[in-house]
Amino acid sequence: MSGCEVVRIPITRMPHAPENLPEYASAGAAGADIRLAGSSVIVSPGERMLLPTGFSIAIPLGFEGQVRLRSGFARRTGLFMPNAPGTIDSDYRGELLVLVMNASRESVKIESGERFAQLVICPVARAEWNEVGRLPETERGSGGFGSTGHA
Repeated sequence: MSGCEVVRIPITRMPHAPENLPEYASAGAAGADIRLAGSSVIVSPGERMLLPTGFSIAIPLGFEGQVRLRSGFARRTGLFMPNAPGTIDSDYRGELLVLVMNASRESVKIESGERFAQLVICPVARAEWNEVGRLPETERGSGGFGSTGHA
């Protein structure tokens, strides 16, 4: 992607890793596609499962990885990530695992090597908490869900 910052990410391949490293499907893709490692799996209705990627990465300090399902895959299968997006911290060195849950009424088969998720590398800002007695006023104030008039 021209004009984007390039972040070098060390990656190690585990024995059950797919042939392809995570890869961007187009010049404008924000996320690198991730494939299912190991054998095909079946996710039953209502079941939660950790899907292996076969890779470990070392994200540099100041960045995080965000894992989400590929939109077409989620639409087609009815799978979703209960913790979407999944966060990969810069100090994590284990295998990238993707938590999915089957919200459909049918079992879903994911083939070995199938592109099912994507990884987005993002800069991280850390908050410095400044406790105050009162927050600055805004037009919205403390209005919550639906308070802006948009459903």
